[in-house]
Amino acid sequence: MTRKADSIADPVDIAVGARIRLLRKVRGLSQQALAEAAGVTFQQIQKYERGANRVSASMLSRIAGTLNSPVSEMFGETNPAAGAIDEVAGLLSEPGALELLRAYSRLPRGAPRATLVDFVRSLKNV
Repeated sequence: MTRKADSIADPVDIAVGARIRLLRKVRGLSQQALAEAAGVTFQQIQKYERGANRVSASMLSRIAGTLNSPVSEMFGETNPAAGAIDEVAGLLSEPGALELLRAYSRLPRGAPRATLVDFVRSLKNV
């Protein structure tokens, strides 16, 4: 049986890591805080979130418990729209994305939001 090169992350590991990152950010935890609760270093959490290291079953259980989430949510099994969630998790993992979304949600509905969306769209041409 042939093995994949160690440098190629498995798509499942990447998806699980993205969900860990998303839930950590939504819960307002730093990598350091999650690492301390799980009993590992923050560098290890970084590797899990990137999919560079696989998360063992026991570690996944500890992380899910810290994030107040069922382990199955890390695999998208609680939601049939897992592909969409993975896409959103990828978008929200971009630096500043979650903060931007939170600021957006505090704006009054209507013109202020539409103006901000138009402004951000215009930046793609810069």
